[in-house]
Amino acid sequence: MKHNKLTLFAAIFSASVYVAQAQTAGQPAPDHPAVTVHGQTYTPRSILARNMGTPEDQATQFPPHKIIGNIYYVGTKTLSSFLVVTPQGNILIDSTYERNVPTIEKSVTQLGFKFSDTKILLGNHAHGDVPALKAIKPGGKEHPIDKVLHDGESVTLGGTTLVAHLTPGHTAGCTTWTMKAQENGKTYDVVFNCSLRPPATLTPALVDQFNRSFKLVRALPCDVQLGDHPAQYNMQQKYSKLQNRGPNPFIDPASCQVEADIQEAMFHAILAEQATQTEKRR
Repeated sequence: MKHNKLTLFAAIFSASVYVAQAQTAGQPAPDHPAVTVHGQTYTPRSILARNMGTPEDQATQFPPHKIIGNIYYVGTKTLSSFLVVTPQGNILIDSTYERNVPTIEKSVTQLGFKFSDTKILLGNHAHGDVPALKAIKPGGKEHPIDKVLHDGESVTLGGTTLVAHLTPGHTAGCTTWTMKAQENGKTYDVVFNCSLRPPATLTPALVDQFNRSFKLVRALPCDVQLGDHPAQYNMQQKYSKLQNRGPNPFIDPASCQVEADIQEAMFHAILAEQATQTEKRR
């Protein structure tokens, strides 16, 4: 990141190389299968569009806001960035694209914090492995990685501890972070999910990874579910409820499994479709 030097803890794990969505003759992959979960129908393209939005959405600031305790949202309309504030400096989870750094800085400042107080940058959505990440040099600048974390390891700053959970499948280094947050004298379990969106083609290695990741995510204690794309936890709807000054809408244990329900249904539908295609070729 620019403007100030951050300590970058990149959560990268030994996992199979991510398999990109299949394309033929330069055309997008077919938009199937379709699944209906909790009364809503999804296709691969609709999920991708929901997550990413338009290029403008990816770069447009969403109003920065407090989520719970010492956790704040400082990202764009469709790309999440979270600020965790501590007495010894702050932790930024996901800096997204380099072009969004000024937007993130603006959000941090508008919340009343100093961008220069950001001491640790955590990633959760690494595409590739450590050498591949080091090779990313936007504008010719180095991409420093100060520490590589492994499954179950933690990062602590100013009394706040975040634990890394390996949840590969969507990407090789997909990392789900968990922490505790306090509000009104109560302690809540917060989960920062990495995407569980499956690719169009599932190899045996990816099947194993997704099965492990779904099981792990479903077992995590959760009162507040967040994600690397705001649509994964209905941020805009919950943000609008903040204006009513009622109960914190982000404290919503009942919604913690919804995104896993959607993505696991799509995962099994893709597997079934692949099996059918294999049988037809025999």
